[in-house]
Amino acid sequence: MITTRIKTGFIAATAALTLTACDMMGASEPALDIPEVAAGDISQATMVDITRTLSSDEFEGRMPGTIGEELTVALLTEKFEAAGIQPGNGDSWIQDVPLVEITGKNFAPLTITNGETDLVYDFGSEWVGVTYREDAQTQLANSELVFVGYGINAPERDWNDYEGVDVTGKTVVILVNDPDWQTQGLEGPFNGRAMTYYGRWTYKYEEAARQGAEGAIIVHDAEPASYGWNVVESSWSGAQAYPEYGANAPTRTLVNGWVQKDVAREILSAAGQDLDALSEAAKSKDFKPVELGFTASTSFQNDIRKFMSKNVIGVLPGATRPDEYVIHTAHWDHLGRCTPAPDGDDICNGAVDNATGTAALVALAEAHGKAGAPDRSLVFLAVTAEESGLLGAHYYAENPVFPLAQTVGGINMDAFDMAGPAKDVTVVGPGKSQLDLFLEAALVADGRVQTPNPSPEAGYYYRSDHFAFAKRGVPMLYLDGGQDLIDGGREAGAALANDYRANRYHGPKDEFDENWDWSGVVADLQLFYSLGRMMAMSTSWPNWNEGDEFKATRDAACAGSETGC
Repeated sequence: MITTRIKTGFIAATAALTLTACDMMGASEPALDIPEVAAGDISQATMVDITRTLSSDEFEGRMPGTIGEELTVALLTEKFEAAGIQPGNGDSWIQDVPLVEITGKNFAPLTITNGETDLVYDFGSEWVGVTYREDAQTQLANSELVFVGYGINAPERDWNDYEGVDVTGKTVVILVNDPDWQTQGLEGPFNGRAMTYYGRWTYKYEEAARQGAEGAIIVHDAEPASYGWNVVESSWSGAQAYPEYGANAPTRTLVNGWVQKDVAREILSAAGQDLDALSEAAKSKDFKPVELGFTASTSFQNDIRKFMSKNVIGVLPGATRPDEYVIHTAHWDHLGRCTPAPDGDDICNGAVDNATGTAALVALAEAHGKAGAPDRSLVFLAVTAEESGLLGAHYYAENPVFPLAQTVGGINMDAFDMAGPAKDVTVVGPGKSQLDLFLEAALVADGRVQTPNPSPEAGYYYRSDHFAFAKRGVPMLYLDGGQDLIDGGREAGAALANDYRANRYHGPKDEFDENWDWSGVVADLQLFYSLGRMMAMSTSWPNWNEGDEFKATRDAACAGSETGC
């Protein structure tokens, strides 16, 4: 319990934050109401027990549509009910999420040719690809290749990498991340070192489809992608889940894929181009797409399975303003069976990612339930299919049980560090919304500080479930464990983070360890508890900061709501 530390010094902290809020919102705007809250009764035993169970081999890596999902949903509904909260979807704990699972097989090589020179690349080691279309057979045949730089069309930034070329029926070759990712600071046409949504592979494929492309191939580069080819290969092979779009399906490309950087270099060289020179040219908004004079061909078969996956939703109704909501999110799914480790283990258990975050939902629900209902309602949402592209979160955001205009804001939890307690907390996407003021108050009261994400170029703010809500205007916080460890400082924190990413992330060795140190996790959960409680006891409606890409969406939602923000 850290009740004393939360209360101590709060008046001074609140005074400082009131000035900060006035500076941020303008002198004529009222300061945010950031109330004092006591600490929660966080159960470490709950965290340990649920994380251990969810990441056991019995759950087979929690792939949507498998026995692992059935076991996970049953466990979460049981634990939510025991925590004393109520079903979040009427009298049901469940929101059905219709998905299509497409498993590619019998992949032909990717063949690049101009009629004289043939370049042939093997699936898995040199390229990977999938289809978003529900076709038993996928065939990309002699599709003309066009290099389109970063594949961005952003009118508000006076930037269009597709200008002057019709890519209908063609295959576009696209660089990963944003044009200014190598900038050391955060100033630039695309926020400098910090990735924007335009840098994410999801956007690049969506824009290629809008432009009429038949295929879209991203050039993998470990630094701007922020992960190695092993992550691409494991994530983009095997079963892939997508929303079942139905009659109103958006335009989709035939094939979306990745190639190794050396493969792209060889293709461009054969076309008389230089990858480094084109990459440099693509940093400018004056860049023009380059038709390569080669075509791409490949084919593969698809096993198609339609199934209903599930989001699990619980709610603690508010005592005085139950129609105003604060949301907590975490994804329960992982990769199921995946590329085997050298010892033959092929279950990606996802203990850290994200059995820990799922367990945190239950632990927070317990703590808030023990404390009693706050003024606003608290929502606990465990979403499906994050690993397939945030599908469960996007489905909820498109079909919200609780109106988004009445959702004050929220907190996302995706993988807790097992590094022990830290002096800080890592903020992913700092400076985006007025929720930063709630965070600052909670940190001051807790005696900790915030550290910006050390890899802004990775675009982590656009890579987890909170993004589905942010995209639709709801302010969301995304925090990671601290980097400045009490035992070992920043050097130890960096070493542990690098070890996890290199040896366990999205692999079979992300397994539960009975020797884990949970003290840092419990400290972070205390912070999340305080943040949720502050938002739920506040009378304010925090917004995005001026200039943020999501503010206009929030303003429009608020203007159209009679009962919400």
